[in-house]
Amino acid sequence: MQRLDIANYIKEDIGMSLINKEVADFSAQAYVNDEFKTITKADILGKWSVFFFYPADFTFVCPTELEDLQLKYSEFQKAGCEVYSVSCDTHFVHKAWHDNSESIGKITYPMLADPTQALARDFEVLIEDQGIAERGSFIVNPEGKIVVYEVNAGNVGRNAEELFRKLQASQFVAEHGDQVCPARWAPGAATLKPGIDLVGAL
Repeated sequence: MQRLDIANYIKEDIGMSLINKEVADFSAQAYVNDEFKTITKADILGKWSVFFFYPADFTFVCPTELEDLQLKYSEFQKAGCEVYSVSCDTHFVHKAWHDNSESIGKITYPMLADPTQALARDFEVLIEDQGIAERGSFIVNPEGKIVVYEVNAGNVGRNAEELFRKLQASQFVAEHGDQVCPARWAPGAATLKPGIDLVGAL
């Protein structure tokens, strides 16, 4: 088997981590602040971003997650991070949901429409036979690369507080490259500086 064939086998059949994968070029319609807006890759470069995929509008677990994310949105913004919820619905369906749901009506972050499934496929959360996305959360750095991701089963909701903590940790290590954040780290807590002196000492 040639080297190229082996690489393709590993990627397609075994799977590879998405860490440091660069988000592909994209252009998507969004519903935000009572308007339709085009969001492209250029909009995410130079700042931190969260892509928050969910299966579908007008469902059950999804509105609880999106409302929870809205409750933390101002803190994400203060941290220099934009939040994008994403489903394979159209922007028209996003507007209808926003107009008719008390929970979704509170949302002020951009709701990206992915009816062509291009984003879900690029982030590898597309359920092909259903045409919907898994519950995938992705933190993307200012260079447009994925640095944190988590994918949940469709019947398990996520926690915006923990997602925000992971953003803070990602920003810290991006700024302090010689340090790492231990379990449950929060701003102000001690970090670790990897080195031979720490081997076996923890």
